[in-house]
Amino acid sequence: MTKPTSLTQQPAWQALERHYDQLKDKQLRELFADDAGRGEKLTAEGAGLFLDYSKNRVTDETLRLLLQLAEQTGVAAKRDAMFAGEKINVTEGRAVLHTALRVPKGGTVMVDGVNVVPEVHAVLDKMAAFADQVRAGTWLGYTGKPIKNIVNIGIGGSDLGPVMAYEGLKFYSQRNLTVRFVSNVDGTDLVEKTHGFDPAETLFIVSSKTFTTQETMANATSARAWLLGTLKDDSAVARHFVAVSTNAEAVSKFGIDTTNMFGFWDWVGGRYSMDSAIGLSLMIAVGPAHFQELLAGFHEMDEHFRTAPADKNLPMLLALLGVWYDDFFDAQTVAILPYDQYLSHFSAYLQQLDMESNGKHVTLEGDLVDYQTGPVIWGQPGTNGQHAFYQLIHQGTKLIPCDFIGFIQTLNPLTPHHDLLMANVFAQTEALAFGKTRQEVEADGVEAEQVAHRVFEGNRPTNTILADKLTPRILGSLIALYEHKVFVQGAIWNINSFDQWGVELGKVLASKIVPELQAGAEPDLQHDSSTNALIRRYRAGRRAE
Repeated sequence: MTKPTSLTQQPAWQALERHYDQLKDKQLRELFADDAGRGEKLTAEGAGLFLDYSKNRVTDETLRLLLQLAEQTGVAAKRDAMFAGEKINVTEGRAVLHTALRVPKGGTVMVDGVNVVPEVHAVLDKMAAFADQVRAGTWLGYTGKPIKNIVNIGIGGSDLGPVMAYEGLKFYSQRNLTVRFVSNVDGTDLVEKTHGFDPAETLFIVSSKTFTTQETMANATSARAWLLGTLKDDSAVARHFVAVSTNAEAVSKFGIDTTNMFGFWDWVGGRYSMDSAIGLSLMIAVGPAHFQELLAGFHEMDEHFRTAPADKNLPMLLALLGVWYDDFFDAQTVAILPYDQYLSHFSAYLQQLDMESNGKHVTLEGDLVDYQTGPVIWGQPGTNGQHAFYQLIHQGTKLIPCDFIGFIQTLNPLTPHHDLLMANVFAQTEALAFGKTRQEVEADGVEAEQVAHRVFEGNRPTNTILADKLTPRILGSLIALYEHKVFVQGAIWNINSFDQWGVELGKVLASKIVPELQAGAEPDLQHDSSTNALIRRYRAGRRAE
């Protein structure tokens, strides 16, 4: 098969390089002065979200060339291949069909000649029946007590998605249930998350596709010991543990009734799995009806991404703007800044979604890239972040594009809190775009020796994403927006956004080191001198305990 044209050899890429040289010093003040309607023109809407991207360092020509780049790199065809169930995850030979998880009943998505939508809804129905029992107090523990505490045990996509969505939708949760999430293999995580719980009232959800994930199974085994330390009977495990897995043999051996095993498929990547059975803890917390609303929001954005024209397509626009800064301005990071406390885990969730997907250094064909791929993703909810790291964004030496996310209506109307919150959204994007010149600072009567310190260069790019209210539907739409943004960027960069081999090497080496740490006799260490010395120091310290 003929290799595709190298990205940097695409005509649009080379035109963008020339265009960048012409535009790089252009100020947002000038761009707005040149076009009085810019703030209304450079906007787009879809799936309940409104995007204002006018405060970006782009012109009509920039956008035209970026859209050409998407066309020349075949983004639309790659998108259609994903939705059609083609095996676009080429290194693992898998389809990529998280979008099938939210297709309504009666829909059709074919994988290897089989419509997977009925299978998806069979699992959702099973999840709903179980969630209803727990929520109603009719699922009883070993001693006959109803469940009051839910502990989700997973890691990576089996943790980050559910915990983010649980926090995001806590307003809609059933408050007589306490839901906690354990992921870190550090025993402190499990100890603190079970602290104060009565084992007779606690349900553990163990999420591991293979039921062999090292960290998850270590935590699950210790949770089992914690439970049996009180209940004393191995048969109690079946009333206090359920599994999200495909390994029935291992699940049964652990003591879980396989009737209470919820499956998923190899065409669902971990970081895209929260709307599968991985979201069982979330469904128990917020109820099946709200979970279905979440899925509807995902699907609405899926359809927008699949059908909207490129120049009005929210994921496409966000992705292209990201490529512009990443590859031409050499911006190394992107800050995700949600102005809603419920989205306190959203930036952390997007770290995995983006960085595990597009943190790649070779193309689909295995060639080294000669351009930047995925940026570092980070952020905190506003207004907390303003008193932590905004100083660097405003006056530092690094260009940091930012996404501001806000809601017109609040779920908790305390006067005047929401107006203060949203005033900061609008003020921050205005300040970042336009700054404050030396002349303006001097006009304020600032002492001469202070003037340089009070100048804001501005010209810092931002997107503003607004929705009416943080509902389950809107959260689904927002997550899918970023899922598809990541897809578009991976398609342009010609990388595989759906494998994660970079996660493996450290885990393999750790599995070799564990027995060396635990050996009675001094092991024959064959690592580098640093690692050998560290292992010996650790072993010596453990012997001294």
